[in-house]
Amino acid sequence: MSRLRVVLVDDHALFRAGTKAEVGAALDIVGEAASVEEAQAVIAQTRPDVVLLDVHLPGGAGGGGAEVARAVLRDHPEVRFLALSVSDAAADVVAVIRAGARGYVTKAIGAGELVDAVRRVADGDAVFSPRLAGFVLDAFGAATGDVAVAADELDSLTAREQEVMRLIARGYTYRETAAELFISIKTVETHVSAVLRKLQLSNRSALTRWAARRNLL
Repeated sequence: MSRLRVVLVDDHALFRAGTKAEVGAALDIVGEAASVEEAQAVIAQTRPDVVLLDVHLPGGAGGGGAEVARAVLRDHPEVRFLALSVSDAAADVVAVIRAGARGYVTKAIGAGELVDAVRRVADGDAVFSPRLAGFVLDAFGAATGDVAVAADELDSLTAREQEVMRLIARGYTYRETAAELFISIKTVETHVSAVLRKLQLSNRSALTRWAARRNLL
């Protein structure tokens, strides 16, 4: 199976080098860029499968990663964008998704998870770090009946319960969830019990199916 062709866009050379070292065995990094203008030129030249895109970039009209995605997708709609940023601000997430990115993950992601996210985006899936999916749901949730229903159901959960729900639904163990959210395993267990009760679900497998049907993974 051929490796996916990826362009890495980030204005920190050290981060680009580290990312290449971590994922280079699984992905073919065909180009790099450090600014809006460089990104547009390199992507047009290499036509990658997926662009790993930071949201804050120098150059252009000041629109950063969102500006890159909009410009490229006008001429090359087949290119997939996955935002990879240190920022977890709702405004950054929504802006780059509105511009056409298929997902948004933070730089806290592990190398294996990042490779998986790139492959999923290349296949047409939408991929988000667990804490960020809610921003997209809030911004775009009224677009379809199914997502609107999901928003109503999510309203019954507290913000912390939503965070726990997304991690557990993605297959995180209680221990991994506790470490991710900096809470105790006992607290995770309490939140999971509350989530299952409020959503009227019987177990974790049912929760995963529930989340998958609503595009919350």
